[in-house]
Amino acid sequence: MKYTIRRIPEGEDELILQYRNVTPEVEHILCFFNREQSKLIGWQDKTKIVIHFSDILYLESVDGKTFACTNDAVLRVDYTLARLEQLLCGINFFRCSKSIILNIDKIKCLRSLPSNRIDATLISDEHILISRTYASDFRKRLKGGAAFE
Repeated sequence: MKYTIRRIPEGEDELILQYRNVTPEVEHILCFFNREQSKLIGWQDKTKIVIHFSDILYLESVDGKTFACTNDAVLRVDYTLARLEQLLCGINFFRCSKSIILNIDKIKCLRSLPSNRIDATLISDEHILISRTYASDFRKRLKGGAAFE
C-alpha cells in the first residue's frame, strides 16, 4: 500500500483513503476512521457512568446483558458484544470466547493450557480463559499478525 502524508499550512484537515479491495490493512484503517467514540456509558444501579475504553479490563455477556468490567466496578452497557467488537476494532481488544472481549493491554501474564486454550491473568489478578476457537488468532495477534477480526 502506498502512503502519502502532507502537512498543510492552513485550511481544513482532511484524510482520504483510496482502495480497490478491502484488505485486512484497509479494514483496520476503516475501523479507525469509523470508531464512533472512545468511551461508553455504563449503568450502575440507576446511575450513568462514563467508561473510558482504556479502563475496561474485559466486556462480558451474561444472560443477554452486556457488562464492562473495570478495576473498580462492573457496569451494564447497552450494546451487544458484536456491536462492541465493531466499536473497539483498531484498539487492543480481542474476542477471546463466545461471551468475552478482552483488553489485551490489561493482561499481566499468559499460560498455555491443555486443549490449545490460554489462561490470561489480568492486572486485577482475574483469570480469563481464551478458548481454543480463538487461541490461534490470539497468538497471531500477539506476534503482530493480521488477525484483527
